[in-house]
Amino acid sequence: MRLPRLPLFVQTLGLIIVSLVVAQALSVVVILSLPPPPPLIYTVAEVVKAVQADGNTQADPRHLLMTKVAPRPPVGLTTGSRRAHFREALSHALGVPPSSIVVAQLGTKFVVFGVRKPQILQREVQREMLLDAPEPLLMGSFEIGIRRADGKWLVVAPRSTFGIDVWQMRLFIVLALSCLAVAPLSWLFSRRIAAPIAALAAGAERLGRDPGAPPLPLRGSAEVSSAAAAFNEMQARLRKYIDERTGMLGAIAHDLRTPLTRVRFRVEGIPEPLRTKLIDDIDQMEAMVASTLSFIHDTSQPHDRRKLEVSSLVETVMDEASLTGANAAVESAERVVIDGDPLALKRLFVNLVDNALKFGTTARARVTTEGDLAVIEVEDDGPGVPESEIERIFEPFHRVEASRSRATGGIGLGLSVVRAVARGHGGDVVLSNRPAGGLSARVTLPLAAAKA
Repeated sequence: MRLPRLPLFVQTLGLIIVSLVVAQALSVVVILSLPPPPPLIYTVAEVVKAVQADGNTQADPRHLLMTKVAPRPPVGLTTGSRRAHFREALSHALGVPPSSIVVAQLGTKFVVFGVRKPQILQREVQREMLLDAPEPLLMGSFEIGIRRADGKWLVVAPRSTFGIDVWQMRLFIVLALSCLAVAPLSWLFSRRIAAPIAALAAGAERLGRDPGAPPLPLRGSAEVSSAAAAFNEMQARLRKYIDERTGMLGAIAHDLRTPLTRVRFRVEGIPEPLRTKLIDDIDQMEAMVASTLSFIHDTSQPHDRRKLEVSSLVETVMDEASLTGANAAVESAERVVIDGDPLALKRLFVNLVDNALKFGTTARARVTTEGDLAVIEVEDDGPGVPESEIERIFEPFHRVEASRSRATGGIGLGLSVVRAVARGHGGDVVLSNRPAGGLSARVTLPLAAAKA
């Protein structure tokens, strides 16, 4: 079932609300499912047990006292009849003088009570818990110090004084459970929001290479769906614009054949040497028209994409060039598979090899991989190209007169076809002069996607 295309604002607001509801629900569940911590009540016997153990002791699962050794007695409020009463009882139980015991109050929640003060017991805890208590009881935030023989003090205190209280631990548990519960939900919402935006960015990058790429799917939030619909409409208009201009150029090139043929017949009566020069110009114009029509035909045809081994295709082109007596060879070739149009890619490699053989005496090819790209390099040992002309020679009908003259060069569409084919396959082609002399053409094409 497809989810509705809600606005991005609504989705984000929904994520925040759901996260808060889940966190609060978990807090309520944890608080209600666990029993509340009872008031921590300590007897003289528990304090004595902690002192005698000189470490942790737990008389009851709810009551935990801890000890530590300190060079000085506890600091706090130590005066008062209630503290003195507890100190005397503890002195009697331990068999040490009262002057060696310090009962220090650390906070406001501090109560010493016993059977002689029933009114206090009624306010703090249930009457039946303490009416028969045989000794004074202590609760709240306190530290009890007992002087040892070595002059140091053994300090006894509730666990909450040294570390984390029970309720604080529960809060940490609630926080951890809330994070674990909300994290998957946040990830799903974030992915639902971000995935269509990433697809839109990928589609824009793909459009720059191939205007005939398939349209984007309309999914995601309302804003992203509207942007994808506008993008698809823009792509359709751009494709229509390119098709109209390409069709117009093809019609012009096709219509030029008839007047050129009439001109050829009419110059037959012109005396030499003017007739020969005019016929040479007409031949060049007809060659340009034929190349233009071939270029338009190739670029307007639908691509027949399939998985192919690009190294085998390069070796085939080199072998065909070698059969004509040319010095063409493949130096190294890794077996790499790409998705592409075999006919268009073959024309790409044929144009590069033909250029290498026209303007140099040899053509060398290498096929390697770099990351997720197949790299095909074709080198020659010719004169190279001026740095200022490296990019301009990809323009249609542009020739570098210094080395690519009309006597040895072509019409000027070969490298335009090479770049158009490479970019139509999601790759590119760049030229560079070799330090040892000659030109190097580097073609990069995406590797075929692995099957899941």
